[in-house]
Amino acid sequence: MLQKFSAFAGVQGPVVVIVMDGYGIPKHDVGSAIDAARKPTLDRLFAAYPNVLLRAHGTAVGMPSDDDMGNSEVGHNAIGAGQVYSQGAALVANAIASGAIWEGKAWQEIVAGARADSSGKAAVLHFIGLLSDGNVHSHIDHLRALVAQAKAEGVKTVRIHALLDGRDVPETSALDYVEPFEAFLEAISTDGFDARIASGGGRQTITMDRYDANWPMVARGWRTHVLGEGPKFASATEAVKGLREKHPGTIDQDLPEFVIAEFDEDGVGQPIGTIEDGDSVVLFNFRGDRAIEITRAFVENDFEAFERERVPKVNYAGMLQYDGDLQLPKRFLVAPPAITDTSSEWFSKSGLAQFACSETQKFGHVTYFWNGNRSGRFEGETWEEVPSDVVPFEQRPWMKAAEITDAMIAALQSGKYAVMRCNYANGDMVGHTGNFRAATMAIEAVDLALARLLPAIDAAGGVALITADHGNADEMFELDKKTREPARNADGSFRAKTAHTLNPVPLILYDNVSGGRLGLKQTDGAGLSNIAATVANLRGLEKHPKWDDSLLVVK
Repeated sequence: MLQKFSAFAGVQGPVVVIVMDGYGIPKHDVGSAIDAARKPTLDRLFAAYPNVLLRAHGTAVGMPSDDDMGNSEVGHNAIGAGQVYSQGAALVANAIASGAIWEGKAWQEIVAGARADSSGKAAVLHFIGLLSDGNVHSHIDHLRALVAQAKAEGVKTVRIHALLDGRDVPETSALDYVEPFEAFLEAISTDGFDARIASGGGRQTITMDRYDANWPMVARGWRTHVLGEGPKFASATEAVKGLREKHPGTIDQDLPEFVIAEFDEDGVGQPIGTIEDGDSVVLFNFRGDRAIEITRAFVENDFEAFERERVPKVNYAGMLQYDGDLQLPKRFLVAPPAITDTSSEWFSKSGLAQFACSETQKFGHVTYFWNGNRSGRFEGETWEEVPSDVVPFEQRPWMKAAEITDAMIAALQSGKYAVMRCNYANGDMVGHTGNFRAATMAIEAVDLALARLLPAIDAAGGVALITADHGNADEMFELDKKTREPARNADGSFRAKTAHTLNPVPLILYDNVSGGRLGLKQTDGAGLSNIAATVANLRGLEKHPKWDDSLLVVK
């Protein structure tokens, strides 16, 4: 149980943490959908209530360097745990640099399986994942290392199933990765070694769904990667060019699936990389949320989410274990961080009832990631999921902000909960589309939601900490690498940006119950991991010794 906080007895009502996903503090007015949005509630909060800036990227959230953007997974890990752990990108990079990944049992089993199947016939090693250097779900350098090591250890055939990004990197940058990577594969394919891209498609079209939101996406990925079904091209470079010509204006993440084939004299193509019995398969993404569903399709015997048609018996591994509670997958190349002593765990031990809510797109973030990559609830926790719409986010930028607010108000009025949390996904999910006007509407929807939610917090005698997990809608245009000003296309228009930003995020203390006794302090290293201790102090409790310091000021 957490000890009493001597400086403040705690508020009588609940402490509510509100995460405005994708809401950073921009350095430029130009390109900020947040600055362009009409947001009277947030403008009033910044003007009238204590607020500070928090770091939400790089080493502040466990990424390898401060050049690395944050993301929702690591951001919610840091908020919920109150601590900073080395995260997926850093874990994998360190394991490759030290060679530990190659010494692990999982890699050795994958290589052994690809060298020969049970009949002695040489099999194929398949790598599935996101082909970019966004460092949010994967990194192309990790894939290069995997391919090179496979050759060094005697694997003869490697096939890559490449998902196009355009979300954590510039929206039409696919060829910047595909062309050099195909050149790398051609150069390394000597001495009987054959490595080629075999299939792919946009990450929002196939394979990388999350939270059971759109299983048909995963089914399309299965048919593409495993069965070799889809439009056929001679190379991935030709595929990207051909699909762009056929679907003008479509950004990389939304491009359709494709299959690489060898064509006979009649123009009939045979896929070069279907997945067969005895093959080895590695999902080289390190982030868990968009890796779980395709993993389930490969490893579950009683899988029912879609008809797989053919289920090859393969040696399957993830780069990391994507769900520790469910042991998905059982074989993984790099051990994930062991996140312990989270805020939810210790609030539970202290007898505080907790409520968590978001829509499907971010539900796992306020539950699984918040609780240290655990699927199960702690005692006294209630979770409520609002089902997301399965439509392009720019077509419905308000998403489920109203319904989340309804659920939060009902929970506040119940009087059951001491600590509450929610996530409004709008700024992030709509920001990723690159649609500036839709992103302003997304921020306006969140502002309207806050206008309804904050009075309910007042009525319950509570306070709120309003923050974000990373930036996105704050920087909707790419920045020139030299000038750091918004970059322009050849026609003079601004170049859309769909990735997260390196900007800080706000932390606002909404308090109408203490009579002005409470404030926030700005520190040089303040980050998302300081929020847990701040929540504890607001409840009248000392922080856990492992948590980073509170930012609360008691006057």
